[in-house]
Amino acid sequence: MEGSLPAESASLPTGYAVETSNPSKPHVAEINISSGLREVAQAGFFGAGGKRSYADLLDFLTSVERGYEPQVKGLLIVFGGMRPEFAHVQELTRVLGRVRTRGVPVVCHGDTFGNGSYWLSSVGCDHIVLSPGGEVETVGIAGQTIYARRLLSELRVDVDMLQVGKFKGASEPFTRDGPSDEARESLMQTLTSIRDQWLGAVSTARDGVGGSVEFGPYSPKESLGLGMVDSVGFVDQAREEAKRRANVGQVVRRYGHGARGAGGSGFVALVRALSGAGVMSGQPHVAVLRAVGAITMGSGGSVFSDSDGISERELSVALMRLGRDDSVRAVVLRIDSPGGSALASDLLWHQVMQLRRVKPVIVSIGGMAASGGYYIACAGTRVYAEPSSIVGSIGVFGGKFSVVRGLDHIGVTAETFAASDEPGAAARAAYLSPFASWDDATRARVSVLMDGVYDLFLERVSEGRSLDADRVSGFAEGRIFAGREGIGLGMVDELGGLQDAVAYALEVSGLGSKGPVHLIEGSTGFGRMFQWDGEDDDMFGGAAVSPQREVFQSVTSSFAPSLISAGGSDSFQSLGILPFVEAWMPMVRGERTLVAVPFAILIR
Repeated sequence: MEGSLPAESASLPTGYAVETSNPSKPHVAEINISSGLREVAQAGFFGAGGKRSYADLLDFLTSVERGYEPQVKGLLIVFGGMRPEFAHVQELTRVLGRVRTRGVPVVCHGDTFGNGSYWLSSVGCDHIVLSPGGEVETVGIAGQTIYARRLLSELRVDVDMLQVGKFKGASEPFTRDGPSDEARESLMQTLTSIRDQWLGAVSTARDGVGGSVEFGPYSPKESLGLGMVDSVGFVDQAREEAKRRANVGQVVRRYGHGARGAGGSGFVALVRALSGAGVMSGQPHVAVLRAVGAITMGSGGSVFSDSDGISERELSVALMRLGRDDSVRAVVLRIDSPGGSALASDLLWHQVMQLRRVKPVIVSIGGMAASGGYYIACAGTRVYAEPSSIVGSIGVFGGKFSVVRGLDHIGVTAETFAASDEPGAAARAAYLSPFASWDDATRARVSVLMDGVYDLFLERVSEGRSLDADRVSGFAEGRIFAGREGIGLGMVDELGGLQDAVAYALEVSGLGSKGPVHLIEGSTGFGRMFQWDGEDDDMFGGAAVSPQREVFQSVTSSFAPSLISAGGSDSFQSLGILPFVEAWMPMVRGERTLVAVPFAILIR
């Protein structure tokens, strides 16, 4: 009966009934995403294991959609309390819609549902089950930025920051007590666009809940009464409901920890990415390469940890190798990044531009490609983004924190000994030091450098997107946009996800809709896994280093927004802070060039 679910067995305690769990026989496929949906699978020394990537999930669902998994008669999606990114939600709802069209029922279970997980459940599932002790935390869309000017003043920390682009706003958390009108305008137009998409999708999928969805959190009883969920029960009871709807006797976990029958470990294996076909050695194929996290010159993530990051050295080598490989007929570059090192971004822009001269490079934007992320993305032959993806933030800011007044207050004095006796020599020599503040001449010199970086950024976007410079200036100055607006501005070519980008790559490569796809494991895993030395690698016979290297060595650039996705609050990671904190890592690691963002809390 609707509203409550039966226990799994009359003779055994709920959850202890024995199942054969044979993936070769008809079954409900359990998709456990409670650990999150990562663009790149968490990998240890022996590979990714059961915690797999978003592309792996998309691969499996696409296989079900296309009939490559005829033994799968139903799906059970287990959320736990995870909060998916809206860009993932939008693509997955499209895929699940096609799965359901094939007559495969989809049941969703959540311990709690937030904005994003409820969006995915309401649109993508036939039946929604909420845990008896859970809640529906649909609380509306918002962003928060912390402003620390007064704290820094109390600590006697001087903030030397400059920005180019009146909408940039990246330095404002350190220089103001609240947002400027321009920063507020930029953020609010994006939040409003995403809210409209979220409300529209949920209201269309679940009649009568549109007026209530923003005003949670709701208890299970309230959620049931409002029609937001279909029943209340534990996950084992949701399994029984899924089996009943699919008319099968077993549930087999096919995605997540302990998954069965879902392919190899993925450490260096060639996997069936999105087409359902394997890749033989030397066989013509499309390659999918992921670039996720903050952009740095040095090492990004590691095969010994689950940290993400885009290393210029490693990703450049990967791009060059793909360019040299004649069996690679097209490349899909999946980008999800709030920015990072400006120098690294320019070098990677150059490599993508070089690669696209020899084969198509299709960019697929995940949650965001902002600042340095968009710097790289704009070099693609064709750019795809979800309507809720964040794009733009074309602007520059740079500076440093000076602790000299704070040290003086506690009796510590810093003295700069300049070899030159010219006026201002000490200030110039110590301009990156935290133990000296900028004088007017130094500030003016840094400002000139930043203007040069901004102009180069505009030139790169203009060339990459084949747009007139005046048109680029119209959406620059640090503005951020949702993908829905970005397509009208010429920042994006098509609205769609990774699956759409791969389909287009297969088309333009001449391989056909069922052509093979090679999913490159790891964000920039070529260099890490095989210890390739790309220092002298240049597949195009020319220098891969931008002539503007000197310009970038002393300037910080760009910003990605403080944004949204779902509702509630859990850990540091579930709040969505991590990508923004990681964008500061180039500075922490000693790089003088970086794209940084304000401290941000994403309401999830």
